[in-house]
Amino acid sequence: MDDISYAGDPIFKTEFREGMRVDWDVPIEMDDGNVLRANVYRPDDDGTYPVVMSHGPYGKDLHFEEIYKTCWDLMCENHPDVPAGSTNIHQSWEVCDPEKWVPKGFVVIRVDSRGAGRSPGYLEHWSPRETRDFAECIEWAGVQPWSNGKVGLSGISYYAVNQWQVAALQPKHLAAICPWEGFNDFYRELSYQGGIYTTFARHWYDMQILKIQHGYGDRGWRSRANGEWAAGPETLSDEELVANRYDLYQSYISHPFDDAYYAALTPDLSKVEVPLLSCANWGGAPLHPRGNFNGFKQAASKHKWLEVHGLEHWSLYYTDYGNDLQMRFFERFLRDDESAWPDEPRVQLLVRHPGEEFVPRGEDDWPIPRTEWTKFHLDPEGQILQDRPTENAGAITFAAMGDGLTFLSSPLGEDMEICGPMAVKLNVSSDTKDADIFVILRVFEPHMREVTFRGALDPHTPVASGWLRASHRKLDPDRSEEWAPYHPHDAAEELTPGDVYELDIEIHASGVVVPKGYRFALSVKGCDYVYPGETNAGLSNMKNTFTGVGPFLHDDPENRPADVFDNNITVHLGPDRAGYVLLPIIPAK
Repeated sequence: MDDISYAGDPIFKTEFREGMRVDWDVPIEMDDGNVLRANVYRPDDDGTYPVVMSHGPYGKDLHFEEIYKTCWDLMCENHPDVPAGSTNIHQSWEVCDPEKWVPKGFVVIRVDSRGAGRSPGYLEHWSPRETRDFAECIEWAGVQPWSNGKVGLSGISYYAVNQWQVAALQPKHLAAICPWEGFNDFYRELSYQGGIYTTFARHWYDMQILKIQHGYGDRGWRSRANGEWAAGPETLSDEELVANRYDLYQSYISHPFDDAYYAALTPDLSKVEVPLLSCANWGGAPLHPRGNFNGFKQAASKHKWLEVHGLEHWSLYYTDYGNDLQMRFFERFLRDDESAWPDEPRVQLLVRHPGEEFVPRGEDDWPIPRTEWTKFHLDPEGQILQDRPTENAGAITFAAMGDGLTFLSSPLGEDMEICGPMAVKLNVSSDTKDADIFVILRVFEPHMREVTFRGALDPHTPVASGWLRASHRKLDPDRSEEWAPYHPHDAAEELTPGDVYELDIEIHASGVVVPKGYRFALSVKGCDYVYPGETNAGLSNMKNTFTGVGPFLHDDPENRPADVFDNNITVHLGPDRAGYVLLPIIPAK
């Protein structure tokens, strides 16, 4: 079945290959006249099928290996089921492989978002305009002759973030979403963790976005599948490229508080009503897991599930495990096949153990209802963690740019599962007008070698982390839980040097089973965690080597001037100076 209505379009073409009909560069006109370009992969017959769509800036025609070769090689080495059963010619970064979906009776659509890849226009990520574009693409797909009228959304990271956004607009043909590791709080998860600016987005923009901006053209890559320029078809001058995009760094660094700028990007999760499968990563801090947990909790969807896994944040999505999980979910809500998703547990965990071992388990809700919230108190005598408030008073000072303080538990007498959101209470003073506090939950083997995990990006990731700029310590009591303090980040309240201030710090939810004989610990620092071992070379799509936090560094000199944050911080402890980490301990069923 050819799309003869596009016959006059100068770049549209269609062909039968790899067992499916592929429509290249299908034009989708937006309400302002701008035309986005999409690839449509579908069965080559006259049937109608459910649609699985992605919409984003990474280039629908850019092969996975062009920018992300180290990611591809690592995934294929560790998960040989990923490349199996496909020519892999259509593989692209963080979207599904049509060769595995079309034979199952789905139409797969990839849309280059405005200003990216083959779609002209002004490039402004996650903007209200881009979200409206996405909604219009969904509505377009819902009325095509090969569509059954139901559209589902699939994709990782960027392609998950905008699922939360567009679902809040409630396009009528949107029938289900599966955001795989995607945030939804643009201030707390993308730009400023605990009020501290992260340089991740700036480097991401340089490495993964600019070389696939529409108009990069013949300076970029040709599609391995159709030979066209992935960021074409035209080639623009540097001046034209700059004029066609926003300044990401200035946009974020010039908005140090959670203001109207972020409000315009951040979706109202109470308006997300479609069936939802939210997939999180234990090791995804700080960018992704919080949004998947909070999205699951706050979405108004009647039918919603949470799945949590580990390992690299792109890998499991492409595996047989990830494909089966998503296909069964979409069979249920795009094809009304109740037998595909009959009685799934509301929360599906791959419970993490040291050594990258994962054990599947179902739960009723999140946080897990049988959680035993337990405070482990910081004792200044020997810097230990204990299950009772300290009777010892003390003040311990550390250099912010040094190793900080580590409070260590006794060896465990039995296995202990920590699973859920966490929080830390500290009383601190600074010798300057502010202080950045980094808290890290860690695990150590009996002989005191640290246990780290293959996280979403960094292969040496600690159990969990949290951040707070002391001048952002104000809490919103209406939105806070003891295990999830919420800071409005709407103003700075500077410190008086030497005065003591109480801080409540959110640690992003995570989970691990700590074996008998091991210890857990809380480190308190004034800078990013550093893995006490060899650095990792990083990934081809990242600028920096990895030292424990991957690309999520907090090292911008404008946001962290040395005269303020290269300081000395004192932790005050005692019967009248509470200090503890609140952990979600999960008893065995």
